[in-house]
Amino acid sequence: MIDFKSSETAKNLMRAFAGESQARNRYTMAAGKAKKEGLPVIQSVFLFTAEQERAHAEVFYDHLKELKGQNIHVDGAYPIDQYDKSLDLLKAARHNEYEEFQDVYQSFGNIAREEGFAKIAGSFFQIAEIEKIHGDRFQLFADYLERNQLFVSEVETGWMCLNCGFVFRGTKAPAVCPVCSHEQGYFIRLELAPYIQ
Repeated sequence: MIDFKSSETAKNLMRAFAGESQARNRYTMAAGKAKKEGLPVIQSVFLFTAEQERAHAEVFYDHLKELKGQNIHVDGAYPIDQYDKSLDLLKAARHNEYEEFQDVYQSFGNIAREEGFAKIAGSFFQIAEIEKIHGDRFQLFADYLERNQLFVSEVETGWMCLNCGFVFRGTKAPAVCPVCSHEQGYFIRLELAPYIQ
């Protein structure tokens, strides 16, 4: 087994920590843009994912505990997703998440395994799978936005107000929630609502 301090795995953990930290900030900023567009449901998707990215950063950072007090110099390429529209931000986020899933974390996991750090390899592989879920989620909402179906369905479905929890059944989310008076942007398809059970 390679000495952890001089391993590529330690550097990859720091790269992953930096990447997850940046993703969290990008998604928090994207949430602000979605809010300005009157899309609180997209804002919620970005914030929900940002919190999971924070958790990933913490997992990677925790693996570095034995190097506390030291500095690790790393280089890396990180995306600049400076878009004004939620649709473009969702597409950029999807691309980044799939890249982490398909390339980055698979490579980091393979290197960790080769260097003898099985537990760390497991973290990279498991988080890679979660990044695919993130990419799929961003794709789903981008598709709804692109087809103008974020608040309209071809079949009757349930719609939940993210503010108060009111549930409406129909082919279109209400323009205004009849309970709390929040606008349509707060409605999400019931099957996509958090904590529906």
